[in-house]
Order: sequence, then structure tokens, then C-alpha cells
Amino acid sequence: MSDAKIVNLVDESNKRSSQLPLVSGTLGPDCIDIATLYKDTGHFTYDPGYGSTASTKSAITYIDGDAGILLYRGYPIEQLAEKSNFLETSYLLLNGELPNKQQFSSFEHDITHHTMMHESLKDFFKGFHHDAHPMAILAASVASLSAFYHDDLNVDDPADRKLAAVRLIAKMPTIAAACFRYSVGWPLRYPRNNLEYVERFLHMMFEVPSEPLELNPVAAKALDLLFILHADHEQNASTSTVRLVGSTGANPYASIAAGITALWGPAHGGANEAVLKQLNEIGSPDNVETAVKRAKDKNDSFRLMGFGHRVYKNFDPRAKIIREMCHKVLNELGVNDPLLDVALKLEEAALKDDYFVERKLYPNVDFYSGLIYKALGIPTEMFTVMFAIARTSGWIAHWIEQHETPGSRIGRPRQIYIGADTRDYPSGKR
Repeated sequence: MSDAKIVNLVDESNKRSSQLPLVSGTLGPDCIDIATLYKDTGHFTYDPGYGSTASTKSAITYIDGDAGILLYRGYPIEQLAEKSNFLETSYLLLNGELPNKQQFSSFEHDITHHTMMHESLKDFFKGFHHDAHPMAILAASVASLSAFYHDDLNVDDPADRKLAAVRLIAKMPTIAAACFRYSVGWPLRYPRNNLEYVERFLHMMFEVPSEPLELNPVAAKALDLLFILHADHEQNASTSTVRLVGSTGANPYASIAAGITALWGPAHGGANEAVLKQLNEIGSPDNVETAVKRAKDKNDSFRLMGFGHRVYKNFDPRAKIIREMCHKVLNELGVNDPLLDVALKLEEAALKDDYFVERKLYPNVDFYSGLIYKALGIPTEMFTVMFAIARTSGWIAHWIEQHETPGSRIGRPRQIYIGADTRDYPSGKR
């Protein structure tokens, strides 16, 4: 990487100037390094939402929103979706390279033999009301893991960091399934370690003591694909939250729990849940035409959820991949659900309507992931939990990278103060 180019900034108001280096990455635009700006000029920058600010250097994920490109450690998401699986992708995110057979076998063994959660967590679950949102239970449960593994919380120890990563990736499906089963009053299921990662999770979710679970292979394949597509997405809100909390020296379980709560927001991980809620509001395929007309009316506040993307200005590469799997799931499982009929008619209308095509408002990954979860029998309130299972590998990869980067500093954003000027406490007030 080259930092040779310089931007000269001169502030005529106070006759001070700053020479700011341009920092280049492997891919993407150059960034102006403003680290010395305040010292040189007495000014900060103002960037609401940090949309034009790079907060870190990272080697994990690259996105080109204009071109519809998503790379994990340099590998196109299309290739990983076709040739890899979620555990191999997790290893890649954590270690920077794809594993050989021996490395993958060892990693899979470690994950498989850390799937159990402490029995005391069962009592922890009982502290929640039966209809508590699963994301509330998940965040609290993950945060509580630091109380069980306090002897292995040295964030400066590479071995402790690796062990925490394995524990989080292994236990997240177990805790997530327990969140669901507690909410419906089912007994919690232990992980079956003779099954692979996604199949094991589905059995913990849906198997009941009275009868074995008959699992269609397409269900596990679809969920594994969704986990790959959701594993990481660069410096999004939840990942940035994990890094910000991690910058304080907080343990990995607290940092990931913070990421979970950030993911819960409807503008982030809750988007696929919002898609299904809107489909419920539309109600019938007969109402799709009216919904589309409302979405096109600039004087109507109604907006279709699951179309377009803040980052991808052309198309979401993950949506192109998952669309085919979505239709395969619906066909092979033979799901008869009026809500899915609404979604398919809405998809057809959006892909053909000039208004959506011209504005590149294509169905995004949240649109299709919600349909797949619905077809698999996963309740709407569990959608964001599913997202959290997948994103855990990306979160912990970023947390580890942060601790391996020399010179990392605690996050401390600045502000523009717009409150009252200095004033005196009024005399005689008391």
C-alpha cells in the first residue's frame, strides 16, 4: 500500500494548513488520512453516519456497491456460494486463507466439540417472559458467556482469542435454537454432533421428543447458503459496533452481544422481518398492484421493503445468488402459503415494471432470505436471530483483526455541539 500522495489543506481563516496523505488500499478509492487535521488546523470533520469516513484498515471483506461486487478475503461471493460451505467460509474469514483438508477437519472438530451450552443457561432463560423477543434473549445469553469463561478472557492472548471465536461460532446455533424453543414452550434440545453444522441447528430447532425430524436436504442447503451470504459485509452498523466496543478492551462475548443488539434494528438485520410484516399487510396477491402503485407515488409515504440497497447501487450480488435457491426451496418443499404467493407476484411486478427497473430497485437479499425462512417454517421473530448466527463469524473475525493490528486506538467520535452557550446559574432560583 502506498501513502505517497499528499493533499494540501489551507484554512485561510486562521492561516493554518495541513498536509494530508492519501492512503491507498488493494481495491477501492484512495482515502484522505485526516489523523493530524485537528492538530494542524484546529478543525474536525463532520460526516453524519460516517458514510464518507474509513474508520479502519481491514483485509477481511471488500464491497464495490456500484459494480455489485462482494469479496471475502479476495474470493468472489459467487464462487464461495457455489463451491464452499459456511464452516469453510468462517475459517476463511478468521484466518485469511481457505483451509486444506487437515485444517478444515481440525476446525470442524473444534466447532463440533464446543456446541454445548452450560446447563446453568437453562435457568437463565427462565428469567425471561415466555413471549420475549428471541433477539433480547440471544443478546443477553451471549453477553453472559463471559461469566462462564472468565479464565479465558485475555484479549491480548492469541490462544484465548481463537478459543473465543470457536466457542461463539459453535454455540450461537445452540443458543439461538434454545431461544426459539423456550418461546414456544418446547424442551431444549442438545446438539447432535454426528450432524453437520446447519443440519445440527435445524434438528435443535424443530426436532421433538415424540418423533424424529424428517429433514429435506434442500432446507439445509438453502440455510447454509444464506449463512455464507450473511457471514460478513464490511464495516456495517453491527460490525462497526463490535469494533467500537472491542476498542475499549471489552471481552469478545460483550462485543458480539453489542453487535447483536445493533443488528436487531429494522434498518439493519431486521429488514427481512420487516419484509414479511409488509407482505402480511398487503395480504393477498390481488392487492399487489395497489401496493406497487403506492410505492411509485412520490406523494405517498409507503415504501416497499426488500427492494434496492443502500450500498449496492446496481444490484445486490447476494440476491442474484439466493433468488434461484429461493425458487428451488418453494418448488421442492411444496409450501402452500398465501403470503409466499404475494411475495412472488410482488417480485414479478418489480422485475418487469419500468419504474423499478430504471431505478435499479431490484429485490435484495432481505427479500429472498425472508421468503426462505418462511418456507422452512422459521417464525418471523427468529429471522434476525438467523442473521446473527451467520454474522458471528464476520464479527469475531473483525474483533480478532482489530486486536492483531498494531496501534489500534479506542474509538472516540467527535461532535458538533449545538446546545446552549456558556451561561450562569440564575441567582435566587432556590
